[in-house]
Amino acid sequence: MISTAITISLVEQARGGPFVYWDGLADGCARAKAAGFDAVEIFTPGADAIDPGELRKLLDDHGLKLAAVGTGAGWVIHKKQLCDPDESKRVAARDFIRSIIDFAGQFGAPAIIGSMQGRWGDGVDKDTAIGYLTEALNELGPRSKEHGTFLIYEPLNRYETNLVNTMKDGAALMETLDTDGVRILADLFHMNIEEPNIADGLRDGGKHIGHIHFVDSTRRPTGYGHMDYEPIAAALKDINFSGYVSAEAFPYPDSDGAAKATIDAYQKWIAPLNG
Repeated sequence: MISTAITISLVEQARGGPFVYWDGLADGCARAKAAGFDAVEIFTPGADAIDPGELRKLLDDHGLKLAAVGTGAGWVIHKKQLCDPDESKRVAARDFIRSIIDFAGQFGAPAIIGSMQGRWGDGVDKDTAIGYLTEALNELGPRSKEHGTFLIYEPLNRYETNLVNTMKDGAALMETLDTDGVRILADLFHMNIEEPNIADGLRDGGKHIGHIHFVDSTRRPTGYGHMDYEPIAAALKDINFSGYVSAEAFPYPDSDGAAKATIDAYQKWIAPLNG
């Protein structure tokens, strides 16, 4: 079953970034439900920034699930990343991610590692950086499994990281891990930059893909770029994807317009895959 999710950002420092709703959990959940989404994906300043009881009530009241929780504020606010040359800072980065894993795990939801993965350079060579990343994923994946879920790792485009940029390389990294508790996030925006063919990239990720950022080539919502969704839908069928397609997009032309564009594209291209 492929379900829908939409993003809510609670990180003021990231305002202007690619998240659809910006006006708090209550507002975001109400609008997500009204727009027809199954779940919300939350970008939070930290695990202690949300009252679990409040979130559970909002989700229950609106009949929503929690699709995932992003860890990016660890980089945006605190400048923590997993490939820092300073060991104590790497430990702090893993601790921050672990706190998000434990928070999201209360709801059976995964945490997402994107910008907190870091990059090589500035005193850390590529092999060492990949080693640091692998070590962190091997440590944090089992933590996610303890909550009955998985950890999501997101390959980013070359302008945001120089570690892993394609689905093929992401799948290769997954194959080196000692844990099966990590899956790949396939973000169509990043893939539009890095993959010669997005559909083939999805097939390269295959069984390792656990979450999709459903967005257009411009990082605006579906329909506001030049993305071709027909072959993308065919590839998702080929790999038997089941999970969330989540709108991590600019609120263009506004939040409600972005939500409607996403739902319309989902109904046209993705819902038929559910049979």
